[in-house]
Amino acid sequence: MNQHIRVPEVRLVGADGEQIGIVNTREALRMAEEQGYDLVEVAPNALPPVCRLMDYGKFRYEQQKKTRAITKNRGGEQKEIQMRPNIDLNDYQTKLRHAKEFLAGGDRVKLTVRFRGRELAHRDIGRDLLERFAKDLAGDGRIEGGVFEEGRNTSLNVVPSRSGGSGAAPASASPA
Repeated sequence: MNQHIRVPEVRLVGADGEQIGIVNTREALRMAEEQGYDLVEVAPNALPPVCRLMDYGKFRYEQQKKTRAITKNRGGEQKEIQMRPNIDLNDYQTKLRHAKEFLAGGDRVKLTVRFRGRELAHRDIGRDLLERFAKDLAGDGRIEGGVFEEGRNTSLNVVPSRSGGSGAAPASASPA
């Protein structure tokens, strides 16, 4: 960008996309300054390198805005809930409540069961726990992928359901 371009001449493209042609680098820098733009190298491997006149700060801002929009549409932040295979009922209910809150807020949830020692011989208990957890979250989110194992952990990803939590109302009405 600007003075960091070290080649003697460049192929210049104007701010509105028109081809200016092959120009001396100093002349291109002077043109960019006069018009209030930056000289940005867009194709450094071409012969001669292609540079463009643009407002680089505005360009970077728009790129960041697009990235944020993509991240927002993808389902927000990912939260992780970790538990052990021999979790107590009250602890299970607390973690389930937290998972429902995360999903209601639009975040993705990664449920992880961590195994230690002899528990590794009984991975089926962890898999059953995750399946029970997923069944309890059925109205609030949907499973993405499936149960997968990574080292000493067994995990499951849940994303918010598109319905906006319509399944949560009957579930809360039935226990009462």
